[in-house]
Amino acid sequence: MSASQSEAHDDVVLRAEQVGKVYPGTTALQGVDFAARRGAVNVLLGENGAGKSTLMKILAGVEQPSSGRLFLDGQEVRFASINDAAAQGIGIIFQELNLCPNLSVAENIFLGHPALRFGIDIDTNRHALAARALMRRLEHAIDPDTLVGDLRIAQQQIVEIAKALARDVRVLIMDEPTSALSAAEVEILFRVIAELKASGVAVVYISHRLEELVRIGDTVSVLRDGRLQASAEMRDVDIPWMIAQMVGTLADQSDGPATRSGGAPLLSIADVSLANPHGGFLVDHVSLDVAAGEVVGLYGLLGAGRSELFEVLIGAQPDATGTVLLDGIDLTSLPIASRLRAGIALVPEDRQRDGLVQSLSVAANLTLASLWQFLRGLAIDKTRERNAVARAIGNLFIKVSSPDVEVTALSGGNQQKVVIGRALLTRPKLLLLDEPGRGIDVGAKAEVFRTMRALAREGLGVMFATSDLKEVLAVADRIVVMAGGRIAGDFPRAEATETRLVAAANQGTAISVGHLA
Repeated sequence: MSASQSEAHDDVVLRAEQVGKVYPGTTALQGVDFAARRGAVNVLLGENGAGKSTLMKILAGVEQPSSGRLFLDGQEVRFASINDAAAQGIGIIFQELNLCPNLSVAENIFLGHPALRFGIDIDTNRHALAARALMRRLEHAIDPDTLVGDLRIAQQQIVEIAKALARDVRVLIMDEPTSALSAAEVEILFRVIAELKASGVAVVYISHRLEELVRIGDTVSVLRDGRLQASAEMRDVDIPWMIAQMVGTLADQSDGPATRSGGAPLLSIADVSLANPHGGFLVDHVSLDVAAGEVVGLYGLLGAGRSELFEVLIGAQPDATGTVLLDGIDLTSLPIASRLRAGIALVPEDRQRDGLVQSLSVAANLTLASLWQFLRGLAIDKTRERNAVARAIGNLFIKVSSPDVEVTALSGGNQQKVVIGRALLTRPKLLLLDEPGRGIDVGAKAEVFRTMRALAREGLGVMFATSDLKEVLAVADRIVVMAGGRIAGDFPRAEATETRLVAAANQGTAISVGHLA
């Protein structure tokens, strides 16, 4: 062993040796070795279903390994529960938010380890002060008394991070911590990670955003199909190497923008507005047309009004004003179910809260919105339903041992594909996707975007909202930028650049292409 190797070995805080995990019907991990070094960002990479989240749950005491051993500071350990692991300094930020929506921000942060007065009474004042200090550290002005259920997904992600930082951790596992954060919030998180590294904390970091991994990672381990594929120092590798280790080939995210179709618009909205209860507008007098066969990217920063506009279009905001026409039919006064039947489908940003029924199987989640298509008299034609489920699983490459498996058994990215598959089974004319790449690896993302392009070629209108510049530039025929609830720019793909999009996203008033150099 070289001196550098010996030093790296001595720096290992938490180590997994030949760890395996078997679930009924599937093997999630097979003989995986993994080491988390102190004062370093230890990146774990892999496609959806590769076993990353399973390994993290084993390291954090959420799951027990079927085989193999764990070592903490060189001593073999066995975590009986997540609280057992936390007591020994292992913290985790889950990919799927692990919060209680009916409790306040402060109550969530200190759930399971409350500050007590005289060992009996919960000290709510100390909770509030500590929660405010954590929010200042994360540069957010979230009130500790606010119910978590009233926060948007990005704010809930901040609370989840604060919850982990509230404990004195030696190892902090972060599973997709930036998936719902804006670029500015990601910068804040990276500063916090630098502080943790400087204090000797071992950070285990999972993300599908490869550029950020190269930026902050010190080591990288790649899983493929439940096995360790490769390990390296981050300084010795690049993004093409990581993609090749993950998927075996270098995958593009799309097959190129399609040609826009002519004729009357498929979707036409005029003067659409949604008032903000605290004053002003969440959606501020937006007018927009989308053609059949066109892929429109809706780009903007956090709070720009993208998600709210989609909610208005699907009918989830009955107080909205303005006109919504689909294929010449006025949908303005119709409820969600009628708009769904008319041909609008939405893939929501928060798949756990808004996209899935977690107690149901993969098959039941896929067909939940399209059961009317499988009616034969008063009964469901089970054969047709099962065939449709099989096609959806095959077309979207959903990794699942059986359609009857509960949807929560799938990885986060495969759950996202189930939500997309359910929308497609409604046979929409217009498909709305809110952050479709959130929590999806590079290979799965390429599959989703190719599906979007294929749907557009078949004549569907596709709108997708994203805060990822590379995604929107790679996939969209046309890019509409929102800022402050208004349209701040409308760019044909050929005239869109990162500089123009970023400038438009930071504008307070609407602009056209000609106003941006």
